[in-house]
Amino acid sequence: MTTQALRTPALTVNGDVTPIGDVSVHTTVLDWLRNRGLTGAKEGCAEGECGACSVLVARPGTSSETEWTAVNACLLPVASLDGQEVITSEGLGSAAELHPVQKEMAVRGGSQCGYCTPGFICSMAAEYYRPNRTCAPRSASSRTGAATSHPAADTTPTKHAADTAPTEHAPDTAPAEHAADPAPIEHAAPASPPPAAAGGGDHEHGPNGFDLHSLSGNLCRCTGYRPIRDAAYALDEPAEDDAFAVRRDSPPPAAAPTGMVSAEGEFLRPPTLEAALAVLGERDDAVVVAGSTDLGVQVNIFGSRPPLTVAIDRLEELREFSFGADEVRLGAALTLTEIERRLSGRVPLLAQLFPQFASRLIRNGATIGGNLGTGSPIGDTPPALLALDARLVLASSRGERVVPLAEYFTGYRQTVKAPDELIRTIVLPLPLAPITAFHKIAKRRFDDISSVAIGYALTITDGVVQDAKIGLGGVAATPLRATATEHALTGRPWNETTVRTAAAVLASEGTPMDDHRASSSYRSAMLGQSLLRFYHQEAIA
Repeated sequence: MTTQALRTPALTVNGDVTPIGDVSVHTTVLDWLRNRGLTGAKEGCAEGECGACSVLVARPGTSSETEWTAVNACLLPVASLDGQEVITSEGLGSAAELHPVQKEMAVRGGSQCGYCTPGFICSMAAEYYRPNRTCAPRSASSRTGAATSHPAADTTPTKHAADTAPTEHAPDTAPAEHAADPAPIEHAAPASPPPAAAGGGDHEHGPNGFDLHSLSGNLCRCTGYRPIRDAAYALDEPAEDDAFAVRRDSPPPAAAPTGMVSAEGEFLRPPTLEAALAVLGERDDAVVVAGSTDLGVQVNIFGSRPPLTVAIDRLEELREFSFGADEVRLGAALTLTEIERRLSGRVPLLAQLFPQFASRLIRNGATIGGNLGTGSPIGDTPPALLALDARLVLASSRGERVVPLAEYFTGYRQTVKAPDELIRTIVLPLPLAPITAFHKIAKRRFDDISSVAIGYALTITDGVVQDAKIGLGGVAATPLRATATEHALTGRPWNETTVRTAAAVLASEGTPMDDHRASSSYRSAMLGQSLLRFYHQEAIA
């Protein structure tokens, strides 16, 4: 199939419609913006780990028509934003009229060398405009709902300045797992919130509702994170006449059918699932892309240049969401952020997983289908989905079939999915197991690749384990179910004797290897320790 340009590809940047022009189909949004003089966004890592390239994109909202979504411009091909609406740090405000986020970052000392600042500004602005972010009452002198409402001379820190502990969620300063400490790192609230919580917040949210996880993908090497947190916590709600806030009430641009050709290959965004499947059936060299959080790294770091890239992230048929009486259905093209907000904690195991999956910037682009489609043995969603007994609906021009996730992975980055098939839907059976947990062992608490990941889902009645499902990642060539451990638990009393016996079995599951993240013996030890910790945490609860 020869890709034909369906229209002149263009995107709206800071309010101006700009043709994409004669560029390679693998040109990133970051390079394209900088070549046009919009140099606020920077390249720090080219793999989505530093956030210096963050920009805002108008995306379909979960609680408003449009949500301003922060994404990594270094990962997305500019062709993927054809017809879309982008705001850079330059478009938020100007030297003459700073945006509230820019003003607070300035007066709170949140910028030093300034290299990372535009990225922080965009990520912070996305959270500033997040619908349903609620603010506790605050004195008028501290409000920054409009750019002119906070005196420039007032650099007095907010009440959170009394909390001298640096934010624990900055990815490069988060506590790493100590080799001598076998307890897995977990995302869990402390027993009592620190002083920063006084006034309505907690250890992850300010009293203005600002979620620190929104900045988990942004790194700063010189300023330190407390002034940045102070700026975030000083923000009030947007003013009623704020143009970006008003924009949320109108739908985002519809996905534009796109065709681009360059010397390095072709880019195609089919208008329907049927058209996409037809292309996959005709071209065995086609590479599917959604959030480009994986492919973008391959292009930037390893020089990959797929001859045909097929974008599927905006296909409505792949964006299903339903929570019924018997099952939960998650469209493969839904981003992790969209799923997190639509589920709103109704699947507790996934609610534990989401904050530990990379960063908010990555979760804003990464899709659940993409995380499964790569077949990676260290993806974070497979262990949790295995524990939830998930099924996959695979679609092709030949029809659809349903495959249990436990039978999906066949080898290292290999699956039963045929080249002409797409993951259409992830199905979770209901009712859910009442006792669940997700443990991720990594060198950093957030924004890191797991050394070991474990998902637990247990049903216990009258002190006896009636059913146990345990998913593992990072301990074999594929994600897998810990079937021997499940058998060691099922039908036995939920007590320390049973758990210690099962923990020894769990430590022997899989075929862990030595690599730069962890040794095989460490991985095995973490498996056993994880089950023991799960038991003791449940006993305390």
